Amino acid sequence: MTRLNRFKPILLTILIATAFWIKGQGASAAEPQTLTVAGGCFWCVEADFEKVDGVLDAVSGYAGGTTVNPTYKQVTKGGTGHYEAVRLTFDPDVISRERLLGMFLRSVDPTDAGGQFCDRGDSYRTAIFVSNKAEQSLAQGAIDNAQAELGQPIVTPILSAGRFYPAEAYHQDYYKGTSLVLTRAGPKTQAKAYEFYRKACGRDARVKALWGKAMG
Repeated sequence: MTRLNRFKPILLTILIATAFWIKGQGASAAEPQTLTVAGGCFWCVEADFEKVDGVLDAVSGYAGGTTVNPTYKQVTKGGTGHYEAVRLTFDPDVISRERLLGMFLRSVDPTDAGGQFCDRGDSYRTAIFVSNKAEQSLAQGAIDNAQAELGQPIVTPILSAGRFYPAEAYHQDYYKGTSLVLTRAGPKTQAKAYEFYRKACGRDARVKALWGKAMG
């Protein structure tokens, strides 16, 4: 038997093992997915979900309305139909859409149809945006589960996902910004202003009172 023939079984085994490893790698690397939700102030939703393992990106923006390329002033004034929303990009191998939906509903007050916490008006209402029947089913299941757990009617609607418009640059990652802004408590960095606003708005206190240990 030649030297080459002696090594053929070993080489074949290595090739087969390599092929299975490559196939396995491809099967486990799922494409990132997106989920767009509205939960009141988009600074807060972005801050909450950027910390979640498996969330790759969170972008503040506007969704659900008819005005093209809306501005923050237009949306908060009303009449555009847009919600303050956040588009989450996530790795489904790390966290599922179902899990994210459950976390979202427990990070807001989904019983409030008039806004969220101290922020009132249509643009501050909650919503879940979906692109197909499968996403619709998951969203409805998450709402049904949350409603059963809470024991109160949930008014968060499931809406067809239209175009998402990223908000102005200064809104992105506002909660960790270093620029100085003027607040009722005097000049503060964006990060400190955000902390002041969130506490004063009563967001965390209300969510804790509503959901208790089920938060997030």
